[in-house]
Order: sequence, then C-alpha cells, then structure tokens
Amino acid sequence: MKRTIATLIAGLFATAAFAQTPAPAPTTAPDSATPPAVAKAEASHEKQEAKAAKKHVKKAKHHKKAATKEAAKDAAADTTAQAATK
Repeated sequence: MKRTIATLIAGLFATAAFAQTPAPAPTTAPDSATPPAVAKAEASHEKQEAKAAKKHVKKAKHHKKAATKEAAKDAAADTTAQAATK
C-alpha cells in the first residue's frame, strides 16, 4: 500500500514537472517556394501600406488641431460678443 501511494505521488510530481517545461520552439525552414521577386514585391507593398497609414494618422492629427483652434476661436468670439452687448 505504501509503495502504491509513493508511486502515485512520484507520478504527480513528474507530471507537474513535465507540464512546466516549455514546449520546444518549432523549427521553420525558409519558404523556398516563394521566388525572391515575389518576396521583394510583398515587402514593397507592406512599406507602402505603412507609409499610407502614417500619412492618415498625420492628417487626422492635423484635423484635430484645426478643430481645436476653431473651437477656441468660436469661444473667443462668443465672449467678445457678450462683452459688446453689455
């Protein structure tokens, strides 16, 4: 009975130790099926998309700044209009 319990406990420890070891990293061989010209074209396309996204963000920031300036200008005009009517 003691031997059975000892074997079960040892098995639990072994299971816990095995579960904690990291899985081996998968080895990926370079994809030789893709011709270099296609890979170069894909990289170029990704660069163009990144540039377009960056340009879009800049444009959005510009519009946000312009809207803030416009709101400040309107607020200033409202306060001066109230002061002129008093």
